[in-house]
Amino acid sequence: MPGSTQAIQHLEAFSQAIIEAATGLVPAIKPQVAFFERHGPEGLRVLSNLAIEAKQRELLVIMDAKRGDIGTTAQAYAEAWLGPDAIFAADAMTLNPYLGFDSLKPFIRRARQTLSGVFILVRTSNPGSADLQQLMIDGKPIWAHVAAELAEIVKEQTDPTCNMSSVGVVVGATGPKHALAVRDLLPTAPFLIPGYGAQGARAEEALSGLTADKQNGVYKGGLINASRSITHGKGVQNASTVGEAVAAIKTAIHEAVFDLAAIRV
Repeated sequence: MPGSTQAIQHLEAFSQAIIEAATGLVPAIKPQVAFFERHGPEGLRVLSNLAIEAKQRELLVIMDAKRGDIGTTAQAYAEAWLGPDAIFAADAMTLNPYLGFDSLKPFIRRARQTLSGVFILVRTSNPGSADLQQLMIDGKPIWAHVAAELAEIVKEQTDPTCNMSSVGVVVGATGPKHALAVRDLLPTAPFLIPGYGAQGARAEEALSGLTADKQNGVYKGGLINASRSITHGKGVQNASTVGEAVAAIKTAIHEAVFDLAAIRV
């Protein structure tokens, strides 16, 4: 039962297992806010504590909230989620741009003030992205129009010392050709890349929108997100203790890293 004492205990144990497994192995965690919201105030308390502990362990926190609104409402959302003093302290959050680009401004302004970042949905990994994002207007899909409109914003927020912007985009691994096109439009935008793993995208597809640094033998420019394949694999589902769950998550992380590293730059 969502919000029950038992459900909150399980949520806390699950969150702790993820933090334990992620520490030292990955650069960031991406909590899906809805799975905490469904448990009410206590679920949100768990999320707030999760963010605090993750940051203490030097993990970046990307809140997958997909917020999008206008004016003072957008400002309130931004204050709730972005920066070290926010109730749900995040280094970055996901945004939905379909209320218009003015809806993004309060979030971007808050991100700049708090040295945080945002990831704006451009071309997502779900099959339903074809319903709107891939519709053709004036000879281009809507996702391309969104990316083009973001170009100046991304450029304005680019740090010249690392040549990366604090305004990133969500580009699914299930559309590798589209990812290449978005990279051409937004060369300094960090990519948040869902779709690898449980959603079916292969390693080479997940890496397609990143920039190959042949000199150092690495891919740069984004984070590949694997959620269900790591946190809900058979090993985790069969675990009877938090320790077993941690071990299973670590194994899944190592397998994903090995799979991605096998794609030569």
